[in-house]
Amino acid sequence: MIVLKSQREIEAMKKAGEILALCHKEIAKLIKPGITTWEIDQFVDDFLSKHQATPEQKGYKGYEYATCASINDEICHGFPRKDPLKTGDIVTVDMVVNYNGALADSAWTYPVGKVSKETEHLLKVTKEALYKGIEQCVPGNRIGDIGHAIQTFVESEGLSVVRDFIGHGIGSVIHEKPDVPHYGLPGKGARIKEGMVFTIEPMVNIGKYQTKMDNNGWTARTIDGKYSAQYEHTIAITKDGPMIITDQD
Repeated sequence: MIVLKSQREIEAMKKAGEILALCHKEIAKLIKPGITTWEIDQFVDDFLSKHQATPEQKGYKGYEYATCASINDEICHGFPRKDPLKTGDIVTVDMVVNYNGALADSAWTYPVGKVSKETEHLLKVTKEALYKGIEQCVPGNRIGDIGHAIQTFVESEGLSVVRDFIGHGIGSVIHEKPDVPHYGLPGKGARIKEGMVFTIEPMVNIGKYQTKMDNNGWTARTIDGKYSAQYEHTIAITKDGPMIITDQD
């Protein structure tokens, strides 16, 4: 069942989103060769505490960290670790913030130092795909319109869209209906309505779209070892169109 949110609930989630966006802006300043994703995770934990917020991932189904930190060919749910990042790496930092019981979810991929032209293209296309999906978030459209807009753009740029991990509704818990695939057919799926709140979070690969799982049972990576990027916002549907709850601007 899709739970429509009241204006009060959306405003509460927006406050969580503001904290999350501010945290990502600070992370951007930290990313450089030599830093570890463990240090980033500790920073996020401290940052949220100072803003009277908590990391919703920590303890979720046994997950131990404030963030997911996925490096290079890791698609999502990478564990923070103490290996230093190197020039040419990319790292996706994904987090869910809980502020007074309201949640917001956002991931961002950061280049570490100077990256290759191929990697620059990956990051540019993935971020642009996110916003092409958001453009479809108007009352009366369908969920399939989002995925179709993302998939057709990404594939026109010679890249691939991950199928195994998708966007989702969010509210007082991390995962609600509707499911929001980043691929598919226009005019299909649930009707988009005022009061819906969900994530759009395309994961885009340089190579094949298929995934494989690490032995830790959490981390997904590309089957061919090529880089993967992800950008994610939490979106609230208003009568006037999409509101980006986790907007960093």
